[in-house]
Amino acid sequence: MPLPSHLLPALVLFLAGSSGWAWVPNHCRSPGQAVCNFVCDCRDCSDEAQCGYHGASPTLGAPFACDFEQDPCGWQDISTSGYSWLRDRAGAALEGPGPHSDHTLGTDLGWYMAVGTHRGKEASTAALRSPTLREAASSCKLRLWYHAASGDVAELRVELIHGAETLTLWQSTGPWGPGWQELAVTTGRIRGDFRVTFSATRNATHRGAVALDDLEFWDCGLPTPQANCPLGHHHCQNKVCVEPQQLCDGEDNCGDLSDENPLTCGRHIATDFETGLGPWNRSEGWSWNHRAGGPERPSWPRRDHSRNSAQGSFLVSVAEPGTPAILSSPEFQASGTSNCSLVFYQYLRGSEAGCLQLFLQTLGPSTPRAPVLLRRRRGELGTAWVRDRVDIQSAHPFQILLAGQTGPGGVVGLDDLILSDHCRPVSEVSTLQPLPPGPRAPAPQPLPPSSRLQDSCKQGHLACGDLCVPPEQLCDFEEQCAGGEDEQACGTTDFESPEAGGWEDASVGRLQWRRVSAQESQGSSAAAAGHFLSLQRAWGQLGTEARVLTPLLGPSGPSCELHLAYYLQSQPREVSCNFERDTCSWYPGHLSDTHWRWVESRGPDHDHTTGQGHFVLLDPTDPLAWGHSAHLLSRPQVPAAPMECLSFWYHLHGPQIGTLRLAMRREGEETHLWSRSGTQGNRWHEAWATLSHQPGSHAQYQLLFEGLRDGYHGTMALDDVAVRPGPCWAPNYCSFEDSDCGFSPGGQGLWRRQANASGHAAWGPPTDHTTETAQGHYMVVDTSPDALPRGQTASLTSKEHRPLAQPACLTFWYHGSLRSPGTLRVYLEERGKHQVLSLSAHGGLAWRLGSVDVQAERAWRVVFEAVAAGVAHSYVALDDLLLQDGPCPQPGSCDFESGLCGWSHLAWPGLGGYSWDWGGGATPSRYPQPPVDHTLGTEAGHFAFFETGVLGPGGRAAWLRSEPLPATPASCLRFWYHMGFPEHFYKGELKVLLHSAQGQLAVWGAGGHRRHQWLEAQVEVASAKEFQIVFEATLGGQPALGPIALDDVEYLAGQHCQQPAPSPGNTAAPGSLPAVVGSALLLLMLLVLLGLGGRRWLQKRGSCPFQSNTEATAPGFDNILFNADGVTLPASVTSDP
Repeated sequence: MPLPSHLLPALVLFLAGSSGWAWVPNHCRSPGQAVCNFVCDCRDCSDEAQCGYHGASPTLGAPFACDFEQDPCGWQDISTSGYSWLRDRAGAALEGPGPHSDHTLGTDLGWYMAVGTHRGKEASTAALRSPTLREAASSCKLRLWYHAASGDVAELRVELIHGAETLTLWQSTGPWGPGWQELAVTTGRIRGDFRVTFSATRNATHRGAVALDDLEFWDCGLPTPQANCPLGHHHCQNKVCVEPQQLCDGEDNCGDLSDENPLTCGRHIATDFETGLGPWNRSEGWSWNHRAGGPERPSWPRRDHSRNSAQGSFLVSVAEPGTPAILSSPEFQASGTSNCSLVFYQYLRGSEAGCLQLFLQTLGPSTPRAPVLLRRRRGELGTAWVRDRVDIQSAHPFQILLAGQTGPGGVVGLDDLILSDHCRPVSEVSTLQPLPPGPRAPAPQPLPPSSRLQDSCKQGHLACGDLCVPPEQLCDFEEQCAGGEDEQACGTTDFESPEAGGWEDASVGRLQWRRVSAQESQGSSAAAAGHFLSLQRAWGQLGTEARVLTPLLGPSGPSCELHLAYYLQSQPREVSCNFERDTCSWYPGHLSDTHWRWVESRGPDHDHTTGQGHFVLLDPTDPLAWGHSAHLLSRPQVPAAPMECLSFWYHLHGPQIGTLRLAMRREGEETHLWSRSGTQGNRWHEAWATLSHQPGSHAQYQLLFEGLRDGYHGTMALDDVAVRPGPCWAPNYCSFEDSDCGFSPGGQGLWRRQANASGHAAWGPPTDHTTETAQGHYMVVDTSPDALPRGQTASLTSKEHRPLAQPACLTFWYHGSLRSPGTLRVYLEERGKHQVLSLSAHGGLAWRLGSVDVQAERAWRVVFEAVAAGVAHSYVALDDLLLQDGPCPQPGSCDFESGLCGWSHLAWPGLGGYSWDWGGGATPSRYPQPPVDHTLGTEAGHFAFFETGVLGPGGRAAWLRSEPLPATPASCLRFWYHMGFPEHFYKGELKVLLHSAQGQLAVWGAGGHRRHQWLEAQVEVASAKEFQIVFEATLGGQPALGPIALDDVEYLAGQHCQQPAPSPGNTAAPGSLPAVVGSALLLLMLLVLLGLGGRRWLQKRGSCPFQSNTEATAPGFDNILFNADGVTLPASVTSDP
């Protein structure tokens, strides 16, 4: 993705960009060359599974990673001796030199790859090899964490095998620090297949304990083809888009080398040092290297940049400070209005004193002028070749000089010097003025010679007065010199001096820190003074972060503090935020002790962007808060368009979570835009709302997320907020609580949004379906003859929905007046308008569920049409429209893969305000739940569950209610349940109730400890009236952590249950009278044997006499509970309507 010419939009693009993988239909079959190439060619990223990393498709900025928690990710041990790699964890061996915790989790339960201690008489090597990988981009970086206690290993090495060549990416003989150490190496551009190996070598004196964890491949995938490129970009032959500055830069950015072909780059002057120095002239100190460095020079480059090979050539220098090696270009003509650009690749390693400087020497009419420093790079860059670029615009002929110097053990390298087509050499070169001796470098390097003492001080020491200050006493916060010279340029600065307090930019990516003047920052006409460090665009190709470093400091005391002033420019577009770097323009309100917090993914709390990043979280228990609400506000914004679409991802999870609400504040007024109440399952959901502004208005507005808690059991979270010009698509869910969701009434506009809070509405249901209160809102149309004559219609049309990638189910709840309201028809508009459902809206007190299967490859709308029956005081109402993936289920049935179907988990009044939840085993949860579902039998499946441990004092039960079902003489309810409680505690109970206007009937129950497995149950259902099935989760004793879960609920209308073969404990069903009598006799015998103590215990348990009418069917609802073992107990079940 290109970086614009100014800074902040670049950051926005980097932080909030779109995913970097190509979409193709799921379950695809990728060709061999598209497997393990760091690009998700399949929608589910199955082509990248077991490639040395997880196959999950990463979003922008996220790596392909392996933490070894599930498996080795395809890495294989290829050792040839007993000294070998295996997947291990610290809990398996608490003693010994190995790690006592992994790096991922930081506990002894986490997994890593390890080489165990091995003693032998001969040296041996343990090698761990990746699967075959393909096509690494030039920016590809391998990052990992390793653990190797000093003295345990002779050597560690990372190698890349490509064809017949083995490249050493990193090699070390120690010493290594304690604990986990981070390592990052670059692969360079690799064409075709390659493998990576990590090896540890031991000898007879080393035990060789090594561990490896959290391996990540960053920015390794090649760009994907695009039909069109952004303005100014280059379209490669393979349809990839690259930025204009990536042309002719010596790197294969397209992936097919078409950005470096001779037709485009023929007029550039490129020097790759393969056959010589080209037009460049070198002084003493630069060496033309023909092979990679060996053990005698461990800091030398092990490959060149041009060929990314150990057989390639480059220029290298070990010149010491004070005697730099000079590389000079030919003399160039004046560039005029065009820039002469030099792209070059630099290598600095082995010494913090390493320095590469680029000077411009202009040639005037008479005598040459003094060289001007244009670029300087200092310090350690690691094992990578780092790109840089300098643009020169000069009114006089000029020459480019490159000066390199380094400290003991260090090296400075150059490769691929590329001059653009606007750099035009002249035939005669004037005599050039030599560089001033020893270009000045900031402390802690020695100052220029100023006394005879300087010559007597050792290299690296500072001469001041009669002292020679050693390097370890420089910048140690104690002045050794009388004038404080040893503590100058040690980080303390106001940036007015060109030395900038010793701060040096160490960036190797697309951003860098640079000292600029206030006048330069604000424009030449601005009356501003002073200097500061500013984030600027850079030419590096590795990574994205920008780093600026002080010289080596310390040691410091425990009270050491760093004070600085910083400035972050705020723009309206900063509403868009993925919260990875910070909270952008969002900040928490302070009117309550309950606050939104910016947190990192940890345990069950994970972000939406990458699954391992940052997000904002509202948890009323961390710390414990008393406030009822918490606000998250944006900075004031200026509208960018008359209509804007705000999209965001939210997470509402927990049995007592409350409500999340979005509002917009403008000119003292607050407009509600969106809300969602109750738990929405343990997953992230996308939502969006349209922001409407007055055309031409520049009045600022502010966005507000408000979390309203109902208790302390549950959390709210937000991530990936984005705003774009234009209206939103129709929402996937609409409760009409905050708006009409863009629905437009046709004709006379008879549909309207209303609530019945006053109780005096002319027509409409007394309560809505969402909240089941009179304060709730719904859409309603008056179908009385005076408003809508018999046979006339009133339509309600949605906004456009976005095209569907797969079949979906549109559900809605409708309500008709007691007297015949007429007919409700449902139409879909895509290419044309066609009817998909017709309902004769019979009246009653209950809201009823309607559903429509939808398939739409284009934008589409849904139209509700009420047809009047000519009856006075009649109406039709709509509420709670929901669009979900997958086909619509049968009434009363659900496999819970896409949600709760038509089952309602709204907290029932009088039961404590707790709700059933929805989740799956694959997503970490702070509440216990089954590891797998029943439908799929895997972690990927889903189920409904309730954690009974939250039922404290006053918390009686939680209900999961079906939609209203018609009366039936005999039907079958079949379901699977899971009760996962620990041993030796009295546990929760699961009951099945039938709820109707006649009352309640308990028809099934199971309680106490159950095996941690899915059990089947079947219940005969009969009701003379319309009814609802209710699953009630409650406690039978003291609270204990343990979930009750449901899956694969199936309601077979008009069918008797087919009882399965007897399997003790696996099926709960009503017992027969002989079974009751037999159980009673057995129980009496046990009571006699147990004696008086046993009888007292049974009295405390509340045992009851048996009843003889256990199988009688009452015309009304008697509270009878059939227990699983055939003994019936009177149930104390609420009879609230």
